[in-house]
Parts: sequence; C-alpha cells; structure tokens
Amino acid sequence: MTQIQINELVAAATGDDLREIRRHGFQIVGMHEFDLDEEAVPQLVDWDEVDRRRYA
Repeated sequence: MTQIQINELVAAATGDDLREIRRHGFQIVGMHEFDLDEEAVPQLVDWDEVDRRRYA
C-alpha cells in the first residue's frame, strides 16, 4: 500500500480533507514496530493529587 492510498483511505474514513490527513502523517506500522503496553499510564492529570503534593 502506498502512502497516497493510506492518506486517501484515512480521508475517506474520517471525512477530513486530504491535506489535513497528510499534515498528520498517517502511516502503516508493523505489529513489531510499536509497544502495546496494556499497563500504560493513563494520559490525564489528577488535579486533586497535584494540590495534595503541592501543599504537603
């Protein structure tokens, strides 16, 4: 699959403009090229915890 085909498929699936898809840089990644860590830390901020640490 070429990069153009990937971009066109993503644009068709999302309804976004092809230029926007190219700007994001979508690409196919092989199964062994990234880590599927199920124990990954969630990407959020617990502001109550931040305050507790700040004023402790």
